Amino acid sequence: MTTSTASAGQVSTSAAEIYDAFFVPALFGAWAGPLCDAAGIEAGNRVLDVACGTGATTREAARRAGDRGQVTGLDRNDGMIAVARRNEAGITWVEGLAEDLPFAPESLDVVLCQFGLMFLDDRAAAIGEMRRVLRPGGRIALSVWDRVANSPGYAAMIALIDEMFGADAAGALRAPFVLGDMAAVREVLEAGGLGGAHVTTLTGTARFASIRDWVRTDVRGWTLSEFIDDAGFEALVTAAEQRLARFVGGDGSVAFPAPAHIAVWTKGPQSA
Repeated sequence: MTTSTASAGQVSTSAAEIYDAFFVPALFGAWAGPLCDAAGIEAGNRVLDVACGTGATTREAARRAGDRGQVTGLDRNDGMIAVARRNEAGITWVEGLAEDLPFAPESLDVVLCQFGLMFLDDRAAAIGEMRRVLRPGGRIALSVWDRVANSPGYAAMIALIDEMFGADAAGALRAPFVLGDMAAVREVLEAGGLGGAHVTTLTGTARFASIRDWVRTDVRGWTLSEFIDDAGFEALVTAAEQRLARFVGGDGSVAFPAPAHIAVWTKGPQSA
C-alpha cells in the first residue's frame, strides 16, 4: 500500500470487515440518520449512496425509501462492496468510480456521500457527476469531518502516531479531516457546481469500547497496517493507554467529540 493509497482511504477486504465491525458502530452508523434527514429521503425515492463503504448509510436510505424505492450503494473498493453485499443482499451494490457514475442523466431523486468526498481522486468531477444524474428538484447531501482540532481524541492519536511511527502513518489517519475547514468545504463545493449548498456543522461523538478497540479500529480497520506491524500495534496500545487516558471513562470506554459538516444542495430546473 503506497502513501497515496493510504491517504485515499483504500483498504483490504480484511480491513473492511474490521471497519464494519468497529468503525461503523463507533462513528459512521450514528451519522446515517442525520445525513438521510438532511437529504429528505422519502418513500419511493431513487437514491444513490456514493463511496458507500460497507453500507451503513445505504441501508438507512433503503429503510426510508421503502419497497417502492430504488437504492444503490457505489464504492470503488471491492472489499467494502463485498462486506456491504454480505450484510444486505437486497440492496444493489456497485463497484465503480464516483467520477464516472453508471447512471442516466436526471435519473435519481437523492445522491448521498457520507465521509467519502475527501478521498475521491477528482472531487469536482465527482460532484459534477452527482449533479448530472440528479433530477431537477432532487437533492445532494454530503458529509465531511470537521477540523481535526475539533476532534480532540483524533488530534491526540495522530500526534502519538506521528511521534512513534512517522509522518506517513500520521498522514493516513489525518486524511479524513482534510476538508474540515469551512473554507475548504466551500471551495470544493464551488468547484463542483454546488456553490449554493447549505452547510451546517453538527455535534457528534466517537465511541469505542476501550483504548485497545480504538487502536485496533484505526490500525487494522483503516489504512495503517502497512505502517504498523503487530509489535508496533502493541506498543501503540500501551502508549495510548498511558497518554490518552483522559478520553477514557470509568467503565474503560472511550468517548470524545467528533463533529461534522453536512452540505445539502437542491437542483433547480435550469441546473446543469
